[in-house]
Amino acid sequence: MTIRCAVLGLGRLGHHHAKNLATHQIGGAQLVSVVDPMEGRAEQFAKEFDIEHWTKNPDEVFEDPRIDAVIIVTPTSTHADMIKRAAKNGKAIFVEKPLTQSLEEADEIIQTIKQYNVICQVGFMRRFDPAYAEAKRRIEAGDIGKPIYFKGITRDAGSPPAEFIKHSGRVFLDVSIHDYDIARYLMGAEITSVSAHGRVLLHPFMEEFRDVDQAITYVHFDSGAAGDIEASRNSPYGHDIRTEIIGTEGSLFIGTLRNQNVTLLNSKGSTYEIIPDFQTRFSDAYRLELMHFIECVRNKQTPKVTEIDGKVNLKIAIAATESFDSGKTVHIKGECLEKSY
Repeated sequence: MTIRCAVLGLGRLGHHHAKNLATHQIGGAQLVSVVDPMEGRAEQFAKEFDIEHWTKNPDEVFEDPRIDAVIIVTPTSTHADMIKRAAKNGKAIFVEKPLTQSLEEADEIIQTIKQYNVICQVGFMRRFDPAYAEAKRRIEAGDIGKPIYFKGITRDAGSPPAEFIKHSGRVFLDVSIHDYDIARYLMGAEITSVSAHGRVLLHPFMEEFRDVDQAITYVHFDSGAAGDIEASRNSPYGHDIRTEIIGTEGSLFIGTLRNQNVTLLNSKGSTYEIIPDFQTRFSDAYRLELMHFIECVRNKQTPKVTEIDGKVNLKIAIAATESFDSGKTVHIKGECLEKSY
């Protein structure tokens, strides 16, 4: 059974997902339509990759009975509306993080998905990255004992423009939310409190949007563990994502700055190629998460990361933003979850 897909939104990440589908990197899936409101963007992609249908109007996709699944990579402010319209038309849904920007909308999304009994997967791709998957396997095998401390680093090579920051939901929602999710996943525990701090160190325009370019979130887990999560837009040397899990009997280190495992030694010293961007760092993860989504649609299975996880991670990000604004620790009431970790 081939799952006929449409991609909504052809920005950097949407283009990446669409290209993976169009070049048959995702088994069991066929890209049949692309959607983007920008003049010429969808048409150009369709011509380049020989896609049968393109449009600027998402309703053409939602109302087409031949399309089985939609990959939503539109601005976060549009997610709630897109998801609800897709669900009402019986489409399986893959939506990039964050699920939406408010808990009220998240609850509406969850109710709509339940009402129309459709599959929804949220794009927290780190769970599918081979290195993180291996770390999870080793933790579950007891190789480091009980996890007691999580340390996460996400450093972007530069800041997006002001127009993006304006609509991003601020750094804890836009950047740290990936670490909140992978922390829950690897630690096998829920985050119960956050204390968030940050400053503008390099990009003064962020002050207008009450955002920062350097932030840290100190977290507590319901297992008794603790952790800290750094988010930065000030990494001139490249894209830098690393994680450490300290256990009672050992530690795990995940991530590297190296794009290729080659070191050059010469009279100028030693050098190696740095990972240039997040698409390169998580190329396998983006492909594997869509493969998982298509497999779930074909077999009518619940994805590894769902709209419920999307709401929990959103709740943590909102709490971190509240903590930053107030200067106080914010406690998070637990969710009734079917654990996805």
